Amino acid sequence: MNRKAVWGIISVVLAAITITMVAYMSKDFSFASMVDDFRNANVRWLLAAAACMFGFIWFEGAAIYVTGKALGYRRLQHHGTVYGAADVFFSAITPSASGGQPASAYFMIKDGMSIPAATTALLINLIMYTLALLTVGGVNLILRFELFMDLAMGAKVLVCIGIFILILLCIGFYLALRKAMILERICNALIHFLAKLHLMRHPEKYEEKLRRKMKEYQECSDIIAGHGKMLRQIYVLNLCQRLSQLGVTFMMFMALGKGLAMSYDSFAIQSFVAMGSNSIPIPGGMGGADYLMLKGFKLLVGTEAANMEMLCRGFTFYICVITSACIVLVGYFLRKMNRGLVK
Repeated sequence: MNRKAVWGIISVVLAAITITMVAYMSKDFSFASMVDDFRNANVRWLLAAAACMFGFIWFEGAAIYVTGKALGYRRLQHHGTVYGAADVFFSAITPSASGGQPASAYFMIKDGMSIPAATTALLINLIMYTLALLTVGGVNLILRFELFMDLAMGAKVLVCIGIFILILLCIGFYLALRKAMILERICNALIHFLAKLHLMRHPEKYEEKLRRKMKEYQECSDIIAGHGKMLRQIYVLNLCQRLSQLGVTFMMFMALGKGLAMSYDSFAIQSFVAMGSNSIPIPGGMGGADYLMLKGFKLLVGTEAANMEMLCRGFTFYICVITSACIVLVGYFLRKMNRGLVK
């Protein structure tokens, strides 16, 4: 059984444990009342929540397509949603979201992109994705700082750690994108390590191949860096992606008649959750994200917090992951049936 399959099983188990803990450890949770809330919710706002959930997947694919187009790959538009879905799904079932980009890269390479081009596209997307989250989270911290300060101490610590990690990741991704030498040294160190363990024969061949790939990678990076307008477009698309994800919670609160002011506060709390969950190195930030949402929602709706957490988390994470899995499966089988997409 491969590693991703193992982590997929672990993720299902973690999800079951998390849902069980929220349901049975919260004295105020009621499955029956949660179902009633959902049934009585405004259908139009629920559809808006579903649209936002799908937008989280679609906007990422659109950003990858724009990057690929700048590198000369113009026939990938209809496959962008599959790239976004692969990232969302495999990020959700692997620790620290480590499996998302390799899964996207797999489909991109199968569609004709070179490895350096796919790596460049994903790195620039990671940078903009992180910047978009820091932007939205930072604005909400400023506008609703008192709401952040009202959170439990443990929740505030997780959010601060998450922000610190996001900043470090953003710097690291940028260095990897613009300083090919750093990435090449890391890869060479890995080659030497594997050779010492006798897991790789003739390491000099791999080093030579790496040098050629790094030259192409640097060329792709230089092309991207010279497209300021395109970089702004990618940032805006990633910003829309983040707003779509956070917007699910806003729409759910509106669907349940909580009003505009409280719905915005839920949006702000969801942005704190998105930043803070990065401090939890387990698939989907499960457990940590639920803890942050419960603590935040309790400030808004009191005894309804567990019900609201289940509904919002269900849309923003579980249904989103299932939708992504379906898109990936459809994309995979269609690709099997229609091979031959070229640059």
